[in-house]
Amino acid sequence: MSPCTGGGQSDKPPIVIHDRRRIDPVTLQPRHPDPDTEEHPGRGTVLEQPDTAGTLEKQIAERTADLQRLKAEYDNYRKRTQRERSQLREATVAEVLTGLVPVLDDLDRAREHGELTGPLRAIANTLTSHLTGLGIESFGTPGELFDPTRHEAVAHQESPDVDRPTCSQIVRPGYRLGQRLLRPAQVTVSAPTPAQDRGAEPSGPADPEPG
Repeated sequence: MSPCTGGGQSDKPPIVIHDRRRIDPVTLQPRHPDPDTEEHPGRGTVLEQPDTAGTLEKQIAERTADLQRLKAEYDNYRKRTQRERSQLREATVAEVLTGLVPVLDDLDRAREHGELTGPLRAIANTLTSHLTGLGIESFGTPGELFDPTRHEAVAHQESPDVDRPTCSQIVRPGYRLGQRLLRPAQVTVSAPTPAQDRGAEPSGPADPEPG
């Protein structure tokens, strides 16, 4: 029987853990090699420790790029949402104002016939003021050039006083909201008179006289 060692202690050597990190985890400062714990050439293979400082800088750069990209995406989303809301609001207001355009026609006819008096006149003025505040504009003036995208020709005539198609009479005014057309103006168009109707001489060479 083998003799037992006093106190029951094992003959195995104690386990020693060496901290070989080159960057101190508390101070984040580089450590100087300890000759008592650092392995020396010829006594075994020394594994190259990773560059913790370089890795940390790389991770910070990647996270910064991610944050910048996320911020740019959010800014684009916010601008797009604001633009869509503005367009939706304008479309809704335009739909409401389009339905009120015939009311404005009735008020204009009543105003021309002198029927807007007393309380009715005050109501008409208040309504017109509120609609103007929403951005509605009337257009159509005699003498302005005819624009098929804004005007609707209901009559046509020729005139020697114009050199281009011109709105000579406004039958019904048009309305718009900003750049959005609510209703085209109905107009009478005056076009230039052909040259032969104005007594102009033909521009071609004269016929030779018979010999």
